[in-house]
Amino acid sequence: MSTIHPDPEATGAQTPHLDFAGTTPYEDYVQADVLTHLQHPRSDDPGEMVFLVTTQVMELWFTVIVHEWETAAHALREDRLNVARDALKRSVRELEALNASWTPLAQLTPAQFNSYRSALGEGSGFQSAMYRRMEFLLGDKSASMLVPHRGAPRVHAELEKALAEPGLYDETLALLARRGFGIPQAVLGRDLTRKYEPSPEVEAVWAEIYADPERHDELVRLGEALTDVGELVWRWRNDHLVATRRAMGSKTGTGGSAGVAWLEKRATKNVFPELWTARSHV
Repeated sequence: MSTIHPDPEATGAQTPHLDFAGTTPYEDYVQADVLTHLQHPRSDDPGEMVFLVTTQVMELWFTVIVHEWETAAHALREDRLNVARDALKRSVRELEALNASWTPLAQLTPAQFNSYRSALGEGSGFQSAMYRRMEFLLGDKSASMLVPHRGAPRVHAELEKALAEPGLYDETLALLARRGFGIPQAVLGRDLTRKYEPSPEVEAVWAEIYADPERHDELVRLGEALTDVGELVWRWRNDHLVATRRAMGSKTGTGGSAGVAWLEKRATKNVFPELWTARSHV
């Protein structure tokens, strides 16, 4: 973690190394010069800068969270629950930071947003490839969401791979099956390119696990880590909805989306659904 230090000469502290042959080691590692010159506003409105930077920060958080969830999925496949839980716990803190990214945008008035909205053109958040990878890892699969990325071969290939791979919940249910729980074969062998659909049998398994926490402590803790993730994803969707509703009401979204109506529909959906519904049966 970097900190800002007072002038070493003024404090009598040892002078740090200041003379480097090229760029500083900090710059070589962080690439700060690249990051801080990626902003190219398309309007003269001073408010566009915070919108652009906040969106770029969100993309960086998406990238970190995808890394954590892929780490967790791989660890679950190898029955390394401690590694999986650690990755999920880190992702909870990262989701909290991601959700806080809405704060600079949360009180935009329609006039303020309209002052640079036209600069976005056809651009829309649903076109984010890294956010789509997050959704795929959560089990919200849709092959049609690859279509916008056909013009970017590397991105398209990464999304196509993510579409076909097991998500976090798929790996969790496979682990439960290996532990002897009654996960149906129809769930284990489902078409991974399609959206996960809730199963009463899976709900019954989670109810069994939660009903005996002493016996299934390790799995309850895994379930709670996933529930923490699911709760913050729900909060992300709702914060997105509120910020959008405040800035543009019910107008059609950029990129031709349904705007608030589409976000309202998304906000009603829970990821890892049986982890929520099973609680009614414990």
